[in-house]
Amino acid sequence: MKVLQLENYERALKSRNINTSMHELEKGIPAVCKAHGIDPQSLGVKGCLLIYRRREQDMPLAQPPDNATADQIAKTEMVRQKMLRLARDKYLFRVQDRRLTTGLIVENGRVAGLRVAETRIEGRKAEPISGSEHELRAPLVISSIGSVPEVLPGVSMKGEYYTFSDGDLPRYAGADCVFGVGNVVTGQGNIRVSLVHSQKVTTELIEKYMGVGDGDRSLAGINAPAEARAAGQAKAVAGGVQALPALSESEVAALEKRIRSLQERAGYTSDYDSWISKVTPPDLE
Repeated sequence: MKVLQLENYERALKSRNINTSMHELEKGIPAVCKAHGIDPQSLGVKGCLLIYRRREQDMPLAQPPDNATADQIAKTEMVRQKMLRLARDKYLFRVQDRRLTTGLIVENGRVAGLRVAETRIEGRKAEPISGSEHELRAPLVISSIGSVPEVLPGVSMKGEYYTFSDGDLPRYAGADCVFGVGNVVTGQGNIRVSLVHSQKVTTELIEKYMGVGDGDRSLAGINAPAEARAAGQAKAVAGGVQALPALSESEVAALEKRIRSLQERAGYTSDYDSWISKVTPPDLE
């Protein structure tokens, strides 16, 4: 939302012969407009609209601590709303919460908007309210990045997600040694939450299933047969390579000549540092 708004206002200001940059606008669109004696509303920028299927206070902008109390959860929800308000005031985008996309509006082969419905929130569920469907037209629609797993035949699912047991060690239903980490389990798109969850589950697995910690079960030897086969295959390959006749001086020279020819064809005519400096795009930051 921030990037889109910076682009919109940078163009609008340029139409008034006011040259600014994304870096300047990132400090706050109202502040930049005020410095140039411009009312942001006079620029005619409608502003981007962010729709979210749950409530504003449910946005994963901040996370409560583990085993949070009701007061801590309430405080976290207030922090989320404050963060959203500050961003909205700074970059002037709009927000509609409790909105769920139900379909696309397609005209002349192009997306012309969305069909949306209001939602009823019950815990983590966001269910569309019957009869609340309406059209939301827009020249540009950008979908948020998510990690909803693909539906695979034979893989058990609960709603949009694979079926995992609850608890600190999410095990896939029907498999003793298949586990899930990150938002495929938590259902949250917050990178920090997924990172912490992944670290926690991985540590648990290492301790309990690889015999490193004090776990009650060890699978440390489960890979031993495969490792033995791989070692035997590697030994056979090494023996085969050692048995090959050595290249003659002329063969080595011909090989080096071929390498130089291929390098020259790619523009590599000196050392690596000189070549990478020559081919690096001038706008690469």
